[in-house]
Amino acid sequence: MAKLTFSLCYLGFFFYFIMCSSYVHGKTWCLAQPEASEPQLQQVLDYLCGQIDCGEIQPGASCFDPDTVRKHASYAINMNYRTNGECDGSYAFFFLTDPSYGTCVYP
Repeated sequence: MAKLTFSLCYLGFFFYFIMCSSYVHGKTWCLAQPEASEPQLQQVLDYLCGQIDCGEIQPGASCFDPDTVRKHASYAINMNYRTNGECDGSYAFFFLTDPSYGTCVYP
């Protein structure tokens, strides 16, 4: 039993190290929560685009399509995270996989 406990502790430490390494090296993104409502995300989007550059989600830009509130809000939320270090848990969450798609590259 002691050996099993030691192994689980070692495994937990390894997982913690990997997660912290990803965070430290900037391999996390802050995106809109799937549970967040579109009206809530529209409010967040309107507010954030008054604070940061949302040029990449404007018509004709690389992240405009698909033209959905959720995609545009996720881009703005992530830009705010990159710019100001904020990821508000009331409408956003940390994501460990690069959400970039097509010509849209998330910084």
